[in-house]
Amino acid sequence: MSGSLLDAGAVIGCPHGGRVTAATTSSGGVRLGGAAVATAAHTYVVAGCPHTVDRVPSPCVTVRWTAHGSGVTVDGAPVLLDTSAALCLSAALVPQGPPVVQAAQRKVTVR
Repeated sequence: MSGSLLDAGAVIGCPHGGRVTAATTSSGGVRLGGAAVATAAHTYVVAGCPHTVDRVPSPCVTVRWTAHGSGVTVDGAPVLLDTSAALCLSAALVPQGPPVVQAAQRKVTVR
């Protein structure tokens, strides 16, 4: 499995153009260029999603990541890669599609 490590500064969007940001980051752990490496323990929120269903606002508000079973962890939590499975969810926890990772850190290959 390979991919680029995500960190707190990764540029991520929801499939409708909202901006995804880390709501929580670890105070310790591993850092890349000063930013904390993202793990499955972090919470991600979405702001500015314009998505509607039948003209009723239904914006993405959070992202739920499923970390790869690569065995690579930071502070005991699996790291997130740009290839990690994830879904953007509405406030009612309705899946609304995968996030779009536009920029991430260094490439990693896990065997």
